[in-house]
Amino acid sequence: MYRSLAEAIRDAEAQGTTISAVALAAEARDQGRPVSEIRDALRRALAVMRGAVERGLVGDLRSASELVGGDAAKLRTGPDGPLAGTPFRDILARALAVQEVNAAMGVIVAAPTAGGAGVLPAVLTGLAAARQIDDERVIDALATAGLIGAVVAERASLSGAEGGCQAETGAAAGMAAGAAVEMLGGSPRQVGHATALAQQGTLGLVCDPLGGLVELPCVFRNATGAAIALAAIEMAMAGVEFAIPADEVIDTMGEIGASMDVRYRETAGGGLAATPTGRRLARERLYDLKRAGG
Repeated sequence: MYRSLAEAIRDAEAQGTTISAVALAAEARDQGRPVSEIRDALRRALAVMRGAVERGLVGDLRSASELVGGDAAKLRTGPDGPLAGTPFRDILARALAVQEVNAAMGVIVAAPTAGGAGVLPAVLTGLAAARQIDDERVIDALATAGLIGAVVAERASLSGAEGGCQAETGAAAGMAAGAAVEMLGGSPRQVGHATALAQQGTLGLVCDPLGGLVELPCVFRNATGAAIALAAIEMAMAGVEFAIPADEVIDTMGEIGASMDVRYRETAGGGLAATPTGRRLARERLYDLKRAGG
C-alpha cells in the first residue's frame, strides 16, 4: 500500500485512472487476492455503514451512561432550522446516528476508528443519496478512503491515545473529503487538495472524552468532522488548491500529536473532560454504571 498520497496521485495521473483504481490494484498485490474480492469486502462494509445510519436515525438508542442518544433523530425530524431539508443537515444527522449506535454497543465499521466512525459513512451515503450515486461508485470511494487512511497510519497515527482527536475524527474528515471528491467526479489532484483542506482544519484537535467513555464530546465531533469534510469537498471541487501538500499536512498532524500533552490524548485528564461539569457528569454516570453492574 502507498505511504504517500502524492505517489498515488502521480500513479493515477500517469495511468489516466483514479485513486481508487490504483488503491485497489495495490491492495490486490499486497494481499494476493483479486480486486473483485476486495470490492466484495468493501460492499459488506458499506452495508454495515448503511445499517448503522438507519438504526441510529430511529432515535430510541441510549448509551449505557445515558450521556448520548436520540440527537440524530432530532436533526432528521425536529423543528426546521436554516438548513432543514438540505444534504448538509442530513449528513450531520447520519454522523450522529452512527456514533449513537457505537455508544449503544451496536455494529459499526471503524472508519478509521470507532471514535471517528460517523464521518465517512455520513458523508458518502448522504451525498450518494442526494446525488443518486450508485453503489459501485461508493465502493470506489471507500477504496480511496482506505488509501488515505493507510497513508495517515503510516506517516502519523490513527489513535486518539497517540495523537488526539485530530488522528481520529480529523483523519476521518480527510478520508471522507478525498473519497467524496472522487465519487463526485473530481480528479486525483483534487482528491489530494480535499484531503489537505479537511485535515488542516482539524490540526491540534484534542481527545478529551468525559470519564474515558467514547460518548461526549466524541459523538458530536463526528458531526463537526463531517461539516469540515463538506467544506473541503466544496472548496476542492470548485478548484481551490491548498498550498501545503496533503502528505505534509499529515506529517504535521503526527508532529503535533507527538508533542501534545498527555492530558489531551484520550486520558480524560484535560479539555472538556476536566471542566467542572465534565467531571461531575463522569462521576455521576460512572457511579450509576457501577451500581447497575452490581
